[in-house]
Amino acid sequence: MNKKTLVLGASLRPNRYSNFAIQQLLANQVEVVAIGNRSGEVAGIIIETKPIKFKDIHTVTLYLNAKNQLEYYDYILSLNPSRVIFNPGTENPELHQLLNANNIYFESACTLVLLSTNQY
Repeated sequence: MNKKTLVLGASLRPNRYSNFAIQQLLANQVEVVAIGNRSGEVAGIIIETKPIKFKDIHTVTLYLNAKNQLEYYDYILSLNPSRVIFNPGTENPELHQLLNANNIYFESACTLVLLSTNQY
């Protein structure tokens, strides 16, 4: 399974869900790129601090609350992903509307649950 995934809101802290998601995506042979507030590395994945025009992003999985997503709206749309996952606590009706208007599928789900139940 290779659905290249951008973890947006990645954390270096091992007790954060975004950190665990990076590890679980890799364990499921998913190519991962990440953007967070602090640069560093998680399981060999470099966390960038600025939006980078990554190529061939299939999925954007969000670990930012709605307020912190605002600055990434245009960036997410520019990636033209096949899917955006709103993890618990990241739901955002405004971004939902933008994704709908741009024919980008989205779902409110937990990346970790999707992976553990083979629904990713």
